Amino acid sequence: MKTLIVSVVTPDGPVMEDTFEMVSCKAENGELGVLPGHIPLVAPLTISVVRLKASDRTDRIAVSGGFLEVRPDKVTILAQSAELPSDIDVERARKAKERAERRLQTKQDDIDFRRAELSLRRALNRLDIAQNR
Repeated sequence: MKTLIVSVVTPDGPVMEDTFEMVSCKAENGELGVLPGHIPLVAPLTISVVRLKASDRTDRIAVSGGFLEVRPDKVTILAQSAELPSDIDVERARKAKERAERRLQTKQDDIDFRRAELSLRRALNRLDIAQNR
């Protein structure tokens, strides 16, 4: 089975690099599946789960936006943030979710709803990854 080298990098440095048979992620235009030999592509990513399939396992990473760069033999994910399930602080993510929900329920003019909504989406994504290890 052919494989892809997958590299996940954030502004803080590399998160992981390994070989996988398939990468599945959510771009702004929809769900993308990448196999070895895929045509070159650059796509913006949404706050979502990246699934990395190897013959014996599927790894998951929580990403908070960024870009996917595809070459026939390599996939690079340049993410604003990326966390493996083992790195997620569940309690911190739960508190961030509750804070964002409170902000969204408040009808105050000084609340930045878009920012609160993105914060909620990031927290829910992190909780989903952490709870489905």
